[in-house]
Amino acid sequence: MKNRTVSTLLYSQVVNMGGMPVRQPFPTQRVEQLDPFLLLHHHRMEANEDSHWEGVGAHPHRGFSPVTFIFEGSLRHRDSRGNNSVVESGGIQWMNAGMGIIHSERPADPYKSIELIQIWINTPAEHKMDQPQYHPVTREEAPAFRSEDTLASARIFSGELLGIKGKINPLSPINAATIDFKKGAKLSIPLPSEHTAFLYLLDGKLSVGGFGLVEDHHAIVFNRDGEGITIEALEDTRTLLMTGKPLDEPVVSYGPFVMNTQTEVMEAMRDYQMGKMGILIED
Repeated sequence: MKNRTVSTLLYSQVVNMGGMPVRQPFPTQRVEQLDPFLLLHHHRMEANEDSHWEGVGAHPHRGFSPVTFIFEGSLRHRDSRGNNSVVESGGIQWMNAGMGIIHSERPADPYKSIELIQIWINTPAEHKMDQPQYHPVTREEAPAFRSEDTLASARIFSGELLGIKGKINPLSPINAATIDFKKGAKLSIPLPSEHTAFLYLLDGKLSVGGFGLVEDHHAIVFNRDGEGITIEALEDTRTLLMTGKPLDEPVVSYGPFVMNTQTEVMEAMRDYQMGKMGILIED
């Protein structure tokens, strides 16, 4: 297998999102998006009696899929379509915002530590006004992979990676998996040649075939010039691997709305203000 080369390393700077510190490897001034991936936020809160995270209250979305991977703690999702569920550590919440939905994301217990990654995935123009959908997947429901040396393990949530298919059927070709490496693990991962691909390190250190050392809080963005990637773990390391077929469509965004034209964004703002995306009242 010919390994892909590394296009760039994106360090995950800490940014303030409404008073909540999150790490954001992209977008940056260097990279606007990794088509079809628009944004990645990595949030960790060590909760105690004096410090807790109340989550994010009711807010709208249209035109993309906000997907949340829970690595520690538990997260409650509620939305204007009547969905109400809690996903624990190791699971995900995959929402296609479609024509518009209002949702909230709050910890099931705000006094317990929580760690999550939320990534925004652009929706093809032909599906931006579909009916919204919400798909929770628990850790137990996600198909699992373990390497022959047992030092690498993965859970596949969408598409197909390492010969295993995930439960989610996304609106465009998207592969998503969380992969945990124990020190000394070596793993080669075939990837679709036409897909954008990146690997984000929540912690630890890896050696990437043909490139070398990568440390925690970096996103490794790969060129589309090979059949896959080869990884060796220098420390215990948790990662998120995602690949997706580029949409090659115009992107016009404003806050929680991602459309193809400025007019469509203005229509989204109007529809939200008129209540066309529903109502979410939290008790």
